[in-house]
Amino acid sequence: MKHDMPPPSSLIAEQIEAFEDDADVHAIAEAATAAILDGGGFGWVKPPKASALEQYFRGVLLVPERELIVGRMDGVIYGATQLLKPSRNNEAQAFAASIMHNFVAPYARGHGLGSLIIQKAEERARTLGYHVLNLDVRETQTAAIALYEAAGFTRWGTHPAYAKVKGSLIQGHFYFKRLTR
Repeated sequence: MKHDMPPPSSLIAEQIEAFEDDADVHAIAEAATAAILDGGGFGWVKPPKASALEQYFRGVLLVPERELIVGRMDGVIYGATQLLKPSRNNEAQAFAASIMHNFVAPYARGHGLGSLIIQKAEERARTLGYHVLNLDVRETQTAAIALYEAAGFTRWGTHPAYAKVKGSLIQGHFYFKRLTR
């Protein structure tokens, strides 16, 4: 747990449909870059240029099956996750959504922002009528694993060759949480 920032006076997680301004886009790209450099990238091992990340996040907002949930401390975005809805042709799994690309900048960790983002994703999934929430995570992301398990997610499996980082294969874990009883 890192506490490189003073305690925030405000802490919120919200689903956004558009960035308020360029400062929000720059902030999410900077936070993502820091998370990637800290080993918490969401598929990236090395961060792309800031302009590519900014374009990526602008694009996320255009995809109907994705919702962007951001975490703000004192109004600044320091973390995010994506709620992935099943494709329209996937009737068999239409009851389940997924959390993807979850991160908090390392210098903003330890204030509860990660938990707040996950809670907001769950709340949004329930509001949309989903019954199950799925996610997967690299085994090296021990803080994220602890966060998910504390939030009530159940590990149901492990993939022995989930990702390749710095030339080494690492495991990944798969989790789910029932949103309805």
